[in-house]
Amino acid sequence: MSSTSENLQEAFAGESQANQKYRAFAKIAEKEGLANIAKLFLTTAEAERIHAEGHLKALDHVGSTVENLQAAIDGETFEFTTMYPPMVEQAKAEGHKGKTMFGFAVKAEAVHAQLYKLAIDAVKAGKDLAVTEFYLCPVCGHIELGNPPEKCPVCGAKKSLYQKVA
Repeated sequence: MSSTSENLQEAFAGESQANQKYRAFAKIAEKEGLANIAKLFLTTAEAERIHAEGHLKALDHVGSTVENLQAAIDGETFEFTTMYPPMVEQAKAEGHKGKTMFGFAVKAEAVHAQLYKLAIDAVKAGKDLAVTEFYLCPVCGHIELGNPPEKCPVCGAKKSLYQKVA
């Protein structure tokens, strides 16, 4: 029999995946001109996020900003050092199209960890990050502070594709 903590971890994973899946479904519905179905998917995705966040809090996995930043550093570092490298190799060996996004993720997650390290250093010094503009590559997930590069260092996407995060 599972413990409540195990159930919460499973529920958090399931709700998190549902959130992302419904967001992806909404994009398709929007592209197909089905605005109200897109809204239904987005609204349900937000409900799933609420559930996931509640489960995460019940697990006591939400702490101070320093604790949260350290958890983020640990998670991103695990992904680019341990989780993704064998996934890339397996996908390459199988000739699977997943190799592209796995490869992007390895590189982007390393950048994410570096950015979180900058943030934790700032907080430990009693400050916020000095930069106010954040840009996201919608192709690979690379994050750039200040201004986007002419070409994404991870996937090669043009500067014009970067999205400014509000």
